[in-house]
Amino acid sequence: MKMKRVFAFVIGLVALTAATASAQAPPPEYGPPVTYEQAKKIMAGAEAEATKNKWPVVITILDSGGQTVMVHRLDNAQWGSVNIATEKARSAVATRRETKVFQDLVAQGGANLRLLTLGYSVLEGGVPIIVGGKIIGAVGVSGVTSQQDAQIAKAGVDALGK
Repeated sequence: MKMKRVFAFVIGLVALTAATASAQAPPPEYGPPVTYEQAKKIMAGAEAEATKNKWPVVITILDSGGQTVMVHRLDNAQWGSVNIATEKARSAVATRRETKVFQDLVAQGGANLRLLTLGYSVLEGGVPIIVGGKIIGAVGVSGVTSQQDAQIAKAGVDALGK
């Protein structure tokens, strides 16, 4: 069973690499982990976007090693979104790309459906945090549509640069 999972992972990774190789440059390298102060700025920007739109979401920030730095569950956010937001952030930091890449590939069907076996989120809303060309962490958001989740995550990342 374990060998089957490893094989599925390798096949999925090959499919992902082949599907994205011509579409984009290599993903950025990992950098030092996001600091607590940086995470507070990101969280404030993401929360402001969610609050402005009255979207009850969960926002999770992980560092470059995939460890939790901060989680915030806004009022009335469904508790299931805690795990989903974390998985979106984990997927973005582990694969060094936005989770929208996976959602788009799975939507194409065919061999890309193998990506569903990787154990990563294939839902938009996971966004890497890139500073100085290096990934220092990722933001994951869950609670509204995937596109709205990504809008919130990007607002958080954008707030870091202000």
